[in-house]
Amino acid sequence: EAQAAGAQVLALRVDVSRADQMEALGAAVLARFGAPHFVFNNAGVGSGGLIWENTVKDWEWVLGVNLMGVVHGVRVFTPMMLAAAKKDPAWRGHIVNTASMAGLLAAPNMGIYNVSKHAVVSLSETLYQDLSLVTDQISASVLCPFFVPTGISQSHRNRPGDLPADKPTKSQLIGQAMSDKAVGSGKVTAAEVAQEVFDAAAAGQFYIYSHPKAIASVQTRMEDIMLGRNPTGYCFVSGFGTHSPLDLHHRPSQGDTVRDPVPGLLVGGPNPSQQDSDKCPPYPSKLPALSYLDHVRSCASNEIAINWNA
Repeated sequence: EAQAAGAQVLALRVDVSRADQMEALGAAVLARFGAPHFVFNNAGVGSGGLIWENTVKDWEWVLGVNLMGVVHGVRVFTPMMLAAAKKDPAWRGHIVNTASMAGLLAAPNMGIYNVSKHAVVSLSETLYQDLSLVTDQISASVLCPFFVPTGISQSHRNRPGDLPADKPTKSQLIGQAMSDKAVGSGKVTAAEVAQEVFDAAAAGQFYIYSHPKAIASVQTRMEDIMLGRNPTGYCFVSGFGTHSPLDLHHRPSQGDTVRDPVPGLLVGGPNPSQQDSDKCPPYPSKLPALSYLDHVRSCASNEIAINWNA
């Protein structure tokens, strides 16, 4: 498409976790185009599960792509951009590193991903500060998207053969199901986020959000830190049980024999007492956050668990 529009294109398959491959990419770009005006360190993969259940290979894979990919991009391209700026006072450049809202929060059951994205936010903030010490011609931004329908929930399809995954644990299966549902239901498109990135770069804006309203959760985390409170818990729409929720406000109703969502009710919970256990199939877990059951007779347990998450 880019070539058809008259743009010059250099397409290379690169493992961003590999320093040698990223250095080769940088050399090829410099030889073909000169120093790039824009660098987007965007490659990312996802992996979930309880943090102690992740293997060394899980850590190597996720940190290799999500963190070291950005490290290599900054290390390879920033010097050539600075050199171009030094030669031409009118030259301008911008680096955008893709982190995530997971780089500003610390949700459960996605520890490796959280760690990698927190590191990218810190790296990007430092890059912004370091660039400001030496030039006003190049700057940086960090992109923190929330749930955008891309292929990241299926990133295991690109997992390298030398870093194979073990048989998934129950928590990892749950994490995968939750990720599939959350990412797949996203309403903000990748194209819309891309436009936001260009607009922010043009405006010199550092923090870029796909879902600005999600910042309320970041504010809560910052208040926890400032006030010395224990981390505020999270409640997710899990999709566990015999059927996954039709919507965020789905609760099956036996009385009207209609499977459509009941207006005004929210999926979640349950109450820790699991008071419907005598009427329903066994709950998946005794833990409130893991025991959602989508069943017509699980009325009390499927409402939002205000009692335990307040």
